[in-house]
Amino acid sequence: MFFHESRNLQWQFDRNLSYCWIAVPAGRFTAAIATTDACDSNAALLASGDLRALDPIFKIYGQRRAFSGPIITVKVFEDNVLVRQLLESRGEGRVLVIDGGGSTRCALVGGNLAESAHNMGWAGIVVNGCIRDVDEINACDIGVRALGSNPLKSNKKGVGDKHVPVHIAGTLIHYGEWLYADSDGILISKTELSI
Repeated sequence: MFFHESRNLQWQFDRNLSYCWIAVPAGRFTAAIATTDACDSNAALLASGDLRALDPIFKIYGQRRAFSGPIITVKVFEDNVLVRQLLESRGEGRVLVIDGGGSTRCALVGGNLAESAHNMGWAGIVVNGCIRDVDEINACDIGVRALGSNPLKSNKKGVGDKHVPVHIAGTLIHYGEWLYADSDGILISKTELSI
């Protein structure tokens, strides 16, 4: 892999995966806080429920192993029209949390959407459902968590709700809360954390 950093851009190119040319404005994403450190330093927030850990049901995809940001929520079922609309809009370092009802019958995010999300400045995507194009997603510099993969594409009816509370992995998640993800798990916080 070839990396180049300049004053304004960081470029990454894998010669074997030409579809993953990536130009990222430096400093677009917030630094991820280790979830273990966040838990150890915030016992009062954990006790009050202002900081919650998702049940460990998600698989890790994408090159960005750790990511964090304010949450945008969407609730859909086997339909990714609203997911596409959101991921093709400016992400500004946010994390899209997709409640797909836990369905594993089709994918809600594929390689093209993951690449678009990266290019639009999303920090990460959490899918309570499946993804597809795993090799493409793993080649892109974005953090993705999902229940698994399925090669079938979703419906295209545009049915669902944006910016609503969603219940995923044992936790109620609200639009505007903060998500912190790394190899140890996923945390949801009512406010941005600092350590």
